[in-house]
Amino acid sequence: MTDTFFPSTDIPEIPESISFCKALQIADFSGNPLTSLYNLASLELRENLLTYLPDSLTQLRRLEELDLGNNEIYNLPESIGALFHLKELWLDGNQLSELPQEIGNLKNLLCLDVSENRLERLPEEISGLTSLTDFVISQNLLEVLPDGIGKLKKLSILKVDQNRLTQLPEAVGDCESLTELVLTENRLLTLPKSIGKLKKLNNLNADRNKIVSLPKEIGGCCSLTVFCVRDNRLTRIPAEVSQASELHVLDVAGNRLLHLPLSLTTLKLKALWLSDNQSQPLLTFQKDMDHATGEKILTCVLLPQLPSEPACQENLARCAALESLVNDVSDEAWNERAVNRVSAIRFVEDEKDEDDNETRTLQRRATPHPGELKNLKKTVENLRNDRHAAKGLDSNKNEVNHAVDRVTTSV
Repeated sequence: MTDTFFPSTDIPEIPESISFCKALQIADFSGNPLTSLYNLASLELRENLLTYLPDSLTQLRRLEELDLGNNEIYNLPESIGALFHLKELWLDGNQLSELPQEIGNLKNLLCLDVSENRLERLPEEISGLTSLTDFVISQNLLEVLPDGIGKLKKLSILKVDQNRLTQLPEAVGDCESLTELVLTENRLLTLPKSIGKLKKLNNLNADRNKIVSLPKEIGGCCSLTVFCVRDNRLTRIPAEVSQASELHVLDVAGNRLLHLPLSLTTLKLKALWLSDNQSQPLLTFQKDMDHATGEKILTCVLLPQLPSEPACQENLARCAALESLVNDVSDEAWNERAVNRVSAIRFVEDEKDEDDNETRTLQRRATPHPGELKNLKKTVENLRNDRHAAKGLDSNKNEVNHAVDRVTTSV
């Protein structure tokens, strides 16, 4: 027996012996008074290829945990709002394009995970989830968040990464209990000024967006310890960021910064990342002055930053010149490590050797201090990664391989 149907046959409970039906694939108990499940507190239906939920689910009035993750559910029934005792609802990895308004009736809900769906919008009624502490909306199609998000006064963790957000509502600043805000891989151009009202926020990650400026109010995040805005389009960091006195990690690599504000020296930073190739979490900075504004600034060998170059057609010139990346590493990078510029001696094979007319390169550099060898090796490894990223470009490939391999061997 592979299919069993008992619709509306007044079955009061599911017998334990059903567990012996090894070939059973579908069991339909719809329309039966399953009184034995009335006290059910936790129901886990993850990875069962479910496509819908029956309205009879509302009979589980004492249900506190419902896990429906990794199924094929396209629509969440309005009756979900009748599960008033629900504290945890897992809907991740389904096919939902919207949530019913009735979800706002779940006043006791603490955790809601709707990541990896197809959500294009959230209902304004989301504001009714007044007990919510964890809200995970990652990997959807959201372009905006409803203003109702600001009514979630107990919300501690909000993850909206890998969506299509172009802006955050000012209302997000009203989430007074927020400690972690993850916004990576969206289309944000800036952050709202209200972000400074988040006094308990300690982790803010907005990597890989299109952010061109930060509000000076960011300094109001007095509990902020980790602030990441890697791979954006920032040209300056506001001096007020130093008012976030608990800041320990600042990641601004992959931007277009010309310099940093002098006020950063007042922070007790443990890591300040300016480049993917940076070998140490902290660098040596020099004080300078911005002649355009008269402002005192900080600079170092990694500033000004160079704009990130995409690995696509417009990057072909750089990919085709990987050998020069090996031979002509920037003076600043080498000067910082007290290593002389790379010199190259080229040998042309004897013209009589018709089987191999390849131009070979011998790399030669001053013998570095033992402490510098690790830095040198890391630089070469980064160049090797660049070379791998340029696969498919056969021109110069053999020549680059020889160059990089010889440098690695010397290290």
